[in-house]
Amino acid sequence: MIVITGGAGMIGSIVAWQLNRQGRDDLLLVDRPTHPEQWQNLCHRTYADYLDKDELFPWLERHGAQVEAVIHMGAISDTTERDWNRLLEANLRYSQRLWQFCTQQGATFLYASSAATYGNGERGYSDASIDGLRPLNAYGYSKHLFDQWALRQAAAGHAPPRWAGFKFCNVYGPNEYHKGRMASVAYHAFTQFRTGGTVRLFKSDRPDVADGMQLRDFVYVKDVAAVVAWFLAAPRPSALYNVGTGQARAFLDLATAVMESCGARPHITWIDMPDDLKGKYQYYTQADIGKLHAAGYDQPFHTLEEGIRDYVQNYLLQPDPYC
Repeated sequence: MIVITGGAGMIGSIVAWQLNRQGRDDLLLVDRPTHPEQWQNLCHRTYADYLDKDELFPWLERHGAQVEAVIHMGAISDTTERDWNRLLEANLRYSQRLWQFCTQQGATFLYASSAATYGNGERGYSDASIDGLRPLNAYGYSKHLFDQWALRQAAAGHAPPRWAGFKFCNVYGPNEYHKGRMASVAYHAFTQFRTGGTVRLFKSDRPDVADGMQLRDFVYVKDVAAVVAWFLAAPRPSALYNVGTGQARAFLDLATAVMESCGARPHITWIDMPDDLKGKYQYYTQADIGKLHAAGYDQPFHTLEEGIRDYVQNYLLQPDPYC
């Protein structure tokens, strides 16, 4: 049995999709949806059972011997969340309990960290060390806090036999429709263009960065799921890993790709950045994925244009956009 927390979320549901493609349906999906339509992320999945997140630990007490792996994708992922106590409970304490279960049970533990832990990138984007990182928001710090705790536990010999933490970069793709403001720029660009004939992008509030030239490492959710499934399939070095394409691309490139995938000429409207994002907005991310390659991962990632084309044409433009 494989437990997937956040199983009704974007990444969790696409990890389940990937495992279904590989013939695995002995999946226990765990979540607590916050959107009335989020159940649709589950409709194309085959799985053994579904639990509310608060039902998981009582279930593990009774059936823990059945679990070979926990894929922990569940979290509060809103980068504007200000309730530190909620973040602490969801992103740290819950993760610690799952780590401890896997350690005691001898199960594999794979979990979602985030590139938000890198903050403004002043110390680079290398996953070789997390010393001195300064996240820009409480969400990023909650993820960083668990990374620090996990590494201390592993150094002390209190770790699952196989584990990995994934510092996901800017993930986009199908099944993100419930995320509202936190959905990817790709999704917002598509909905804006379809309804208004233009894509709104934030103006830069930095004099050294032109409008639309904020750079991010955009990674397609199917590639993220392929990485997770690869770590599940066989023993790999236990560590923190960046998961991105290794190439930073401009928001303007992404918006252009979305509109061209719709078969239309690009049109951009520039808007001011909201006050609550100023000073907390990453202007550049580019994953150093050397450690991932050194571990043996050699599958190609979608280019930005390839990923956007698949997302737009095979999902967003379809009557049923769910994967």
